[in-house]
Amino acid sequence: MRFTIYFIFTFFSFLSLSSFAQNDISKPISVDFNNAKIIDLVKDIEAKTAYHFYFEEVNAVSLSITLKVEQKPVSFILEEAFKNTDFHYAISGNDIFLTRNKQIKTELAEGYYAVKEGQKAKEVKTADYFNDTQTEKVADATIENKVYAVGTKTGQARATMAGYLKDIKTGEPIVGASIYSLESKVGAMSDQFGFYSLTLPTGRHTLVVKSVVSRDARRQILLNGDGKLNIELQEQIFSLKEVKISSDKIANIKSLEMGVNRLNIKDIKQVPSVFGEPDILRVVLTLPGVQSVGEASTGFSVRGGSQDQNLILLNDATIYNPSHFFGFFSAFNPDIVKDVQLYKSTIPERFGGRLSSVLEVTNREGNKKKFTGTAGIGLITSRINIEGPIDSNKTSFILGARTTYSNWLLKLLPDDYKQSRASFTDINLGISHQFDEKNNIYFSGYYSTDDFKLNSDTAYSYSNKNASLKWKHIFNNKIYGVFSAGVDRYEYNINSAVNPLTAYNLDFNINQSNFKTDFTYYLNNNHTINFGLSSIYYKLNPGNFNPKGDESLVRPDLMPSEQALESALYIGDKYDIGTNLSISAGLRYSLYNYLGPQTINNYAPGLPKTSVNLIDSVKYGNNKLIQTYHGPEVRLSARYNLSDNFSVKASYNTLRQYIHLLSNTTAIAPTDVWKLSDPNIKPQFGSQVSLGLYKNFKSQTIETSVEVYYKKLKDYLDYKSGANLVLNHHIETDVLNTEGKAYGVEFFVRKNTGNLNGWMSYAYSRTFLKMDDATIAAPVNGGNYYPANYDKPHAFNFTGNYRFTHRYSFSLNVTYSTGRPITLPIAKYYYAGSERVFYSDRNAYRIPDYFRSDISLNIEGNHKVHQLTHNSWTIGVYNVTGRQNAYSTYFTEQNGVISGYKLSIFASEIPFINYNIRF
Repeated sequence: MRFTIYFIFTFFSFLSLSSFAQNDISKPISVDFNNAKIIDLVKDIEAKTAYHFYFEEVNAVSLSITLKVEQKPVSFILEEAFKNTDFHYAISGNDIFLTRNKQIKTELAEGYYAVKEGQKAKEVKTADYFNDTQTEKVADATIENKVYAVGTKTGQARATMAGYLKDIKTGEPIVGASIYSLESKVGAMSDQFGFYSLTLPTGRHTLVVKSVVSRDARRQILLNGDGKLNIELQEQIFSLKEVKISSDKIANIKSLEMGVNRLNIKDIKQVPSVFGEPDILRVVLTLPGVQSVGEASTGFSVRGGSQDQNLILLNDATIYNPSHFFGFFSAFNPDIVKDVQLYKSTIPERFGGRLSSVLEVTNREGNKKKFTGTAGIGLITSRINIEGPIDSNKTSFILGARTTYSNWLLKLLPDDYKQSRASFTDINLGISHQFDEKNNIYFSGYYSTDDFKLNSDTAYSYSNKNASLKWKHIFNNKIYGVFSAGVDRYEYNINSAVNPLTAYNLDFNINQSNFKTDFTYYLNNNHTINFGLSSIYYKLNPGNFNPKGDESLVRPDLMPSEQALESALYIGDKYDIGTNLSISAGLRYSLYNYLGPQTINNYAPGLPKTSVNLIDSVKYGNNKLIQTYHGPEVRLSARYNLSDNFSVKASYNTLRQYIHLLSNTTAIAPTDVWKLSDPNIKPQFGSQVSLGLYKNFKSQTIETSVEVYYKKLKDYLDYKSGANLVLNHHIETDVLNTEGKAYGVEFFVRKNTGNLNGWMSYAYSRTFLKMDDATIAAPVNGGNYYPANYDKPHAFNFTGNYRFTHRYSFSLNVTYSTGRPITLPIAKYYYAGSERVFYSDRNAYRIPDYFRSDISLNIEGNHKVHQLTHNSWTIGVYNVTGRQNAYSTYFTEQNGVISGYKLSIFASEIPFINYNIRF
């Protein structure tokens, strides 16, 4: 058997080498060089032959070649060119490898296929024919012109290789990179951990790795059998006029996902924002289909949905209030964020519980090779983060913190606000550890708190507390699982202690514990299967109103707590039918259990839910099952490539939502109350169908897309006029079940490279609601459709950055949108001796349209590699035109006269300056 294998290998090697010799080696060429560089020699030989060179340019710039040869083989030319130098060459087939100070071999070592008597084939180790020591540890492939042996020779025709794509400087994983075999025309993408799996024929392969954050790279491998190979990549640094084609620039064409926007931190930091602090959610608001719910709020609406229909995740932890400082800042520290993904059409099966979108924010793992950090100082905020290895290449940490010192600014306000104060703090901690090549563990912790007081005797505070632990286990090259558990808590507190007799304390909190498992199975290069299960345990305290201090005469009012369990099981399959057609089909089944202790009010059937129609109340004991809701959620998507730069996509989703935000405002406020579905308040249900066209231009450097969508909503919550949402023991009597519809079209253009880069979006979208409860005697707007609070038909955003040099760049942000709907008093009348107000139909009018433009100048320090710190400045103006955009309108009555007012948050230009340090 050994002789047979050796004979076949030698025979085919002889045939291939003989063929190659006849075609190329025996073909003489002429060259004439005078003080030429190696790159000139390479280009000349590649132009005249079928050879392809592999070498590191950094080692090739120091040699000058003077040589004139007439009609000689390439091997002779190379011998003469590198005679008496420390450069070496090796020829293997059509490939030529150039190295410095160290020569590589392209022939197999003697006894490579030798198997000892009685030894199993799988135990045969690869021979040391690269002059490198082979060990059991998985090596990191860093050199382009080295051939890496993967796996043990077993005679199998195909094998699966897997590993991680990592940054060579920090050791952090590279997400969303493509790895592609030139010989087999087969590729894969790295996941959120930088992990990839690729099944190829055994033998020699040239792997091409492309990523938007790293340099394009090639790796030579000899695939003997199933094995692992980690690949380290260098950071991408663009020259000003360079045009770079990367996998990220064709991802919008090739991927199955639609309605998905990805942002990296470099994009985020180029967008001007209030007070100069890079703000993730402000940049998200520039994407098509995403609109702000208010000037000073980081709550957002996606395709006309309400703010509670967005699932906001930070390292898989749920963030219920993503804002700081009256909504001026988002809750995410930009210095430690790795990437941001917004899903609004094709929502992966592993996500659920919200109808409109999923915003997934992922922090970096921390530098695994050396200690580094960044710091920033602004007019009202400062931030710092430190990261580095705890155990080199095994354990790393990242710690980030922000705080504010804004009271000096509040003291500059008019006298009515000089006694105001405000502050916030947030802290992020991440730790990652690799036990071995199959087991990684990740810990993530987040803490934030806000305290403010607006020239009154009432103080407000709210906070987020999150912690999660994640274990990733690789079963083999084809399947791995992620097991995670976490706790999330959001709470707010309102208190007043100026008057001891009326001093009070009002607090609310929501707690959830979660556990989930997610598995990824690479069945083959055409099938990727995802499956898993999840469970969330909710415990809500809807509000406690208590006296503060011994002298307070306030009467306590305690709302009963709520608890529920939401579980789900899912499976999905991504199937590449051919080169041009791919489909993804998934099913998620969700189960919701509302639990005691609780008292449930029962109302007369067929009549409005009012105190008059209350029949009785039923008490349930602790953990008793009160109500169960369940049902399937469908996820379907398809993509067809019409050409290499043009594709069409379609998707269909159904989703269920069991938790609701009760709010009288469009923006997230500290007094908002979250409510679980119960027998009287049904879960929301939504379905959406989308169709999109994606086209790239100018060598994939400009990407464009247009998407149309249609959504249907069921059991969407709206409120009766004058509804009381705080400390309401019969909240079901003040809410309304509605059905809704939303539709629109979104245009997106993005330029990724060159001196001028950025993106532009326009969306036309409508959202309408209609009461479908037949028991309501006087339905809103007579039972006809009316605009939802987030219905804003037109929205336009432009975000651009122009780089003059590597050190100086200019950024511009322009935003326009239709004003949101409001209900206005349209007449007044006298009744019972007093003046009354008659209101229009709900949301029949709008506040003025919104327009804002911001500018900033970004100044980088020098780019010397060896220096203690790297510094930069950001200087700019927010709302450079000084437009007085309306946040809301309100009406007051004084001396029998009703007057209307418009409230503006930023009514003038706001200059800012930030100083940033990286060390």
